[in-house]
Amino acid sequence: MNSQASDRNSRLGASLAFPASLIVLCVMMVPILMLFRYSFNHFEASVMVEGFTLENYRSFIHDPYYREVFLSTVYVAVVCTVLSLVLGFPVAYFLAKSQSRYKSLFIILLVFPLMVGSVVRAAGWMVVLGNAGFINYTLKWLGIIDQPLQLMYTPMAVIVGTTGVVMPYMILTLQSVLEGIDFSVEEAAQNLGAGFFTTFWRIVLPIATPGVAAGTLLVFILCMNAYATPVLLGGTGITMMAPALYDQIAKAYNWPFGATLALILVVATLAMALLSNWIIHRRYVKTMVA
Repeated sequence: MNSQASDRNSRLGASLAFPASLIVLCVMMVPILMLFRYSFNHFEASVMVEGFTLENYRSFIHDPYYREVFLSTVYVAVVCTVLSLVLGFPVAYFLAKSQSRYKSLFIILLVFPLMVGSVVRAAGWMVVLGNAGFINYTLKWLGIIDQPLQLMYTPMAVIVGTTGVVMPYMILTLQSVLEGIDFSVEEAAQNLGAGFFTTFWRIVLPIATPGVAAGTLLVFILCMNAYATPVLLGGTGITMMAPALYDQIAKAYNWPFGATLALILVVATLAMALLSNWIIHRRYVKTMVA
């Protein structure tokens, strides 16, 4: 009886979710399919001409500028994802184990930056990293430097700003998984003589692997498609794919090549995200079997 009721509930849930899932799929896929079609068109005399050509893809492959833009995007996304994981895991671990009455306040403070737009947060980093910003002012006041350091419009500024934007997503994802861990297992390992780092590496991290996979997948996708932060903090010092394709579509009106850049960004992001997710889950399965 229980199994039959469970099957009925599953079928009911699937039937209720199907219309919304279909709408979401259409909303997501229709623009992507349109860009896919545009990427094969010609661009002649500032006008898109219907046709079928692979010239746009060849231009991307053979143009060193756009190859560098793509590699810079991957580099920034990977570094920001790793930093978010390394810096966010201890915070998520603390929140998951915390029994403090202020835990809800900590979570609210963590969620609060998500209510502020990326442009506003990037503007805040401009105040911190500018030539007359907080860091340069403090270093000059301490007598460490005579001239301001060039912190703005550098890859470092983009990495710092992007990491600050995506870190709450990583922490919240990890925390939701870590809260499901039975920490008595950790205590048992320590009672048997395992040190803190051994317990973390052999017990906590393998159990938290699904959360790590979900968090890195989400953060990597956000970093690959970042727009406001690279534009405001990177300037001409670094160009990423999202600003590059925006310039092609909105400024040069080259829809075919802009669509090509968009398709390459989408496919590359999904491919690398799924590959990393597969590698993490494969390691998780091996660890659980061992």
